[in-house]
Amino acid sequence: MIEKAKSAKRRSLQLHPTLIVLAMLLIAAGLTHLIPAGKFGRHDKQIVAGSYHAMPKVNGLAAVLSTSAPSETDSPARAAGVVAILKAIPAGMTLSSNLIFMVMFVGGTFGILRATGVIDAGVDRLLQLTSGNVYLLGCGLLLILSCGSTFLGFSSEYVAIIPVVLELARRLGLPNIFAVAVVATADFIGYNASVTNPIALGVAQPLAGVSVFSGLLPRLAIFLIMLALALAYLAFFLRRLPKVAHIPAPMRLTLRQVCVLGTVVIGGAGLVAGTAIWSWHTPELASAFIGLGILLALAGGLSPTAAADAFLEGMKGMLLPTFLIGLAGGIGILLQSSQVLDSVVQGIASLIAAHTPGLVAAGLMFAEMIFGILIPSISAKAAVSMPIMAPIAHLSGVSGQISVTALLLGSGVTNMITPTNPLLLAFLAAAKVDFIEWLRFIAPLFILCCGVGFAAVYLMATLGA
Repeated sequence: MIEKAKSAKRRSLQLHPTLIVLAMLLIAAGLTHLIPAGKFGRHDKQIVAGSYHAMPKVNGLAAVLSTSAPSETDSPARAAGVVAILKAIPAGMTLSSNLIFMVMFVGGTFGILRATGVIDAGVDRLLQLTSGNVYLLGCGLLLILSCGSTFLGFSSEYVAIIPVVLELARRLGLPNIFAVAVVATADFIGYNASVTNPIALGVAQPLAGVSVFSGLLPRLAIFLIMLALALAYLAFFLRRLPKVAHIPAPMRLTLRQVCVLGTVVIGGAGLVAGTAIWSWHTPELASAFIGLGILLALAGGLSPTAAADAFLEGMKGMLLPTFLIGLAGGIGILLQSSQVLDSVVQGIASLIAAHTPGLVAAGLMFAEMIFGILIPSISAKAAVSMPIMAPIAHLSGVSGQISVTALLLGSGVTNMITPTNPLLLAFLAAAKVDFIEWLRFIAPLFILCCGVGFAAVYLMATLGA
């Protein structure tokens, strides 16, 4: 009874993730009243460097009580009010619809996979092969997933891994945060360096005037250092946890289970090929998960009714993550529509100009960390910041390659902790882990990664790399 009371008290003290994102939405709305409005000129949707101009803005009570939401074409600009905040929520969900649908279909696919019984069988088999060695399982998964992220650009696809790692944690007697500690950490560490990540580099490097995939050796060194830190940190975290592994008795997989596992392997290979060879993005991946769900139902021998029920049940489990993704998308909409985002870029750019190359490079990374709170998407952030930051860096003797590295590192480390990152919220919601609990876990590793990042860009710029 005492333990139940303590558990209930802990739950009552936890802040619901929806409330956290709503608080960030309100803070963003408040910032639209404090930050001056301004705009860069654009050509073919690309920012033109040196074209920033301030704009008059309506704020205060007149903006708060306005019956319509502001628009990027308003002149004068208008700060966000009550109507703008409310409209930003469905607008954010519309803007993030591709990612929302993919996460929903991932949940549906795993609902079917769970109904076939193969998750339990697969976890049993994995525990048998590793003898329940939590260090081998945790660190091995982190290594594999981080490589997929840094070399192939995998990220949102890893939401699909959470249910499997959760089941693994349950069998090992570990808390739910083990799943996020492995999957999310691997994703963020991989994206921090983005050695050959086609999604991040394909956008950022052309904007900085360098060829795609060039300059990979410094990024590889950064990745290896951060990966070593992450593996050591995870091992230290696991050492402090009680482990009560239940190793199941050896058993043979049924023919149906073998067929389902084979389908999963082939489907996973198809996702890798689609991303790496055919440049699939979120819409294509969402469609692929629907097809994979159908194939799994056929391989598992589920009836059409049972498959449909399992798919819908799996989608229900992703309701909170998808809602959080939509809420987070509304934050950028508020800042864009109130025409203050360009002012933030211009203000930070003016602060970091005319310093030594090392300080400019470190300032670029810090700037990208700030932008990462406002614009979690690396590709969107690159499109907004690189046309302004790259010329400033170049005038200070900082190469376009270092500008890209600063963008990647600044974005990556911020995404580890910011509640405006929809993917982080999806990971936490899928694993039923509180945001504050995650912050307590990741804070030391976040600080270490920041130190590595700042040291790396400073040395690269100072040495003229």
